Amino acid sequence: MRILLVEDDRMIAEGVRKALRADGFAVDWVQDGEAALTAIGGESYDLMLLDLGLPKRDGLDVLRTLRARANSVPVLIVTARDAIADRVKGLNAGADDYLVKPFDLDELGARMRALIRRHAGRGESLVRHGDLTLDPVGHQVTLKGEPVRCRRASLRCSKR
Repeated sequence: MRILLVEDDRMIAEGVRKALRADGFAVDWVQDGEAALTAIGGESYDLMLLDLGLPKRDGLDVLRTLRARANSVPVLIVTARDAIADRVKGLNAGADDYLVKPFDLDELGARMRALIRRHAGRGESLVRHGDLTLDPVGHQVTLKGEPVRCRRASLRCSKR
């Protein structure tokens, strides 16, 4: 799954990118609102993580522009703005969820997976194709009910 991370704080972005990559996500990172709109206009993403306090173009403006262009990518606002009024503005502008910094990385991952599932029209986290089942939360793959051992580095799987 490909994620666009829009965050101007380098330390936060590097921590989030590292955690998400370890969780199996591909992450593109931009640091301002203009770059976010350029990136989302040229690529397909499964989810956008959007900070609100961005240089060049505020996160809410990015979100409103995105929705005005009929782009339905799920957007999870991740910001230090914790007032109820800010949350309401973000959700009313088209965000799918809102998470206040500081946050737990496990909660971030769970919210992301839930948004991606809902956007794909799936209620459960399991992905099935024929006899193959992928559990992205449990990091497990089964074939005809039997566990398949996968190595992340080689991306090769074999029956146990």
